[in-house]
Amino acid sequence: MENTAKAADPVVAQHGQALKSLPFHDEQDFADARRGLLGTLDDPRIRDDAGRVVWDPGAYAFLSGPAPVTVHPSLWRQSTLTAMHGLFEVVPGIYQARGLDLSNVTFVEGDRGVLVIDPLISAETAAAALALYRRHRGDRPVTGLIYTHSHVDHFGGARGVLPRHAAAVPVLAPAGFAAHAVSENVYAGTAMGRRAVYMYGATLPRGAAGQVGTGLGAGTSAGTVTLIPPTVDITRTGQEETVDGVRMVFQMAPASEAPAEMHLWFPGFRALCMAENATHNLHNILTLRGAEVRDPHAWSGYLTEAIDLFGGEAEVVFASHHWPTWGNERVVEFLSVQRDLYAYLHDQTVRLLNQGLTGPEIAEAVALPPALEQAWHARGNYGSVSHNVRAVYQRYLGFYDGNPAHLWPHPPVEAGRRYVRAMGGPDAVVAIGRDAYRQGDYRWAAEVLNHLVFAEPGHTAARQLLADVYDQLGYGAENGTWRCEFLTAALELRHGVVPTPITTGSPDLIAQLTPQQLFDTLAIRVNGPRCWGEHLTVDVDLIDAKERWRLTLRNGVLTYTRKAQPDPAGVTLHLPLAALPALAAGAPDPAVTIEGDRSVLGRLRAALDDPEPNFPIVTP
Repeated sequence: MENTAKAADPVVAQHGQALKSLPFHDEQDFADARRGLLGTLDDPRIRDDAGRVVWDPGAYAFLSGPAPVTVHPSLWRQSTLTAMHGLFEVVPGIYQARGLDLSNVTFVEGDRGVLVIDPLISAETAAAALALYRRHRGDRPVTGLIYTHSHVDHFGGARGVLPRHAAAVPVLAPAGFAAHAVSENVYAGTAMGRRAVYMYGATLPRGAAGQVGTGLGAGTSAGTVTLIPPTVDITRTGQEETVDGVRMVFQMAPASEAPAEMHLWFPGFRALCMAENATHNLHNILTLRGAEVRDPHAWSGYLTEAIDLFGGEAEVVFASHHWPTWGNERVVEFLSVQRDLYAYLHDQTVRLLNQGLTGPEIAEAVALPPALEQAWHARGNYGSVSHNVRAVYQRYLGFYDGNPAHLWPHPPVEAGRRYVRAMGGPDAVVAIGRDAYRQGDYRWAAEVLNHLVFAEPGHTAARQLLADVYDQLGYGAENGTWRCEFLTAALELRHGVVPTPITTGSPDLIAQLTPQQLFDTLAIRVNGPRCWGEHLTVDVDLIDAKERWRLTLRNGVLTYTRKAQPDPAGVTLHLPLAALPALAAGAPDPAVTIEGDRSVLGRLRAALDDPEPNFPIVTP
């Protein structure tokens, strides 16, 4: 079946009532998003040193006029807003570069230079943003760097604003930042990176039939991820720091949108930075790429606290995504609705799970109150009510819904074979799927056809029809990441996995790993069944750190300890701490001295699997 890309009916069928009630006449967000524009890049294409384009906001120039039939009107509206790019004045002395990456970078002017808040994903985009700021505000030196939280789109461009030859400046971050920043991007980094390709539509063409934005921002840059370690830890709400004459009061918000997160109050500007806890869409309680489930109860509590602490004085609130909100009354209302949004999802999910409903049942049952439903900044363009309430259920009760039929299910291939047999064979399944497609019942079509594709991955008609089904689900999705998920699935069903470089293990990130974390990266690569009978020991002597570690591979498990051992290890490595990351990655280093049986290292390497960055998702 050929993709028709018409999609008018899916939008009406899936979202007709919501579309009729949404306040499309309200243009306030467009006025706010345009407010204070000082200028844009002469050439929107940002390149790395090799000339490769790592970000191009110009690719979203098609976002103008009314929504086409292939894009949900609410998502089209949000994407049009997030595609606006340039340098904007928030208030005199505070400026934001928006649309130059997934996130915003903020510049706060001090006595002699400028403080940089959240320097984007890539060094290249951050450097371009700083150059744009300097063009309009003068060649001020960077006198401070602030990370609001531990996600890569808020620290990855650090070297773009503070190159390695730059003078040292204070680097402020919430307590626990470094540990969370590296662990999320290393331990499960390969799987998250692969799933992020789906979530952000990295391999999709930009256009009305492809990727139009993620809701949170247009997309993600593909440049060099860097990290400068913090020098100042923010540990408590009410802590004050002054950098380059700029006074800041901090509010801690751990376990909210990120495990380590904080808000900033600038009394001299009457400006409040909410990091990523109050943006112009419903956010994620659990991202589709995967992460630890966030705590919406704590999240809403921090928003109440922010109102109590700063709401009486704040004249503008801004975040590291989207556009600011001005005026004290509007600021408090914005924060209050955001607070109510996360509290409602939490409280209603817990209420219903205590009545015996499962996650999918709660997802179908929960509807937002009219005041939240009508608020554009509460719309599910990035997070969704559906997957967020399932995340709350997971946070409290885990994967198992209590029904023993779901306790020991067959894996997808075996389940698929049984479903296909029960439905009368492959041709019957395709017929059921085609009938569901014609009736617009795309969720059912996807379910039955997915069973056939996993049972018989080479079944061309099933793959093509399922791809068409995913197209229609994508075209009808109000949520930007859902759209990307569906359309990327369609792309890979038609053309196979598109190899994508995974950048989560950048050298700057790896360099921040502790010895324990580096040993853990080896432990999670051990192929247990392959080395059940192996028993070996390795001592790692970190000369400059005056630490000696014993690594033991036994019973398919790699463990480590600093306790002195009475027996000698099979092999001992003497090396400086700085050489450990390269050694863990398997790279030879002349700084390493090897004492003992070198074959032990070969046996250890033989026990390790390499991660697979391009594993299949919609096929076995």
